[in-house]
Amino acid sequence: MSQITLYLDDATQALVDQAARANGVSKSRWVADIIRKYAAQEWPQDCLALAGRFADFPLREEGGSVQPADVPRLGF
Repeated sequence: MSQITLYLDDATQALVDQAARANGVSKSRWVADIIRKYAAQEWPQDCLALAGRFADFPLREEGGSVQPADVPRLGF
């Protein structure tokens, strides 16, 4: 298992202490859980690099439904 060192200001350290205590886990476990939660939500860079690479990719079906007209807005 690897280790890292984090430098936190007092306010952030207090938030980590409070959150870990509230969740009934160690600070290390709480930080690791947060990293797993948020790091896993990112798209890999090789996937992001594909954005816009397919010029012929259909964004919607040809002849699909037409959007309805916008409703009248109320003035202020």
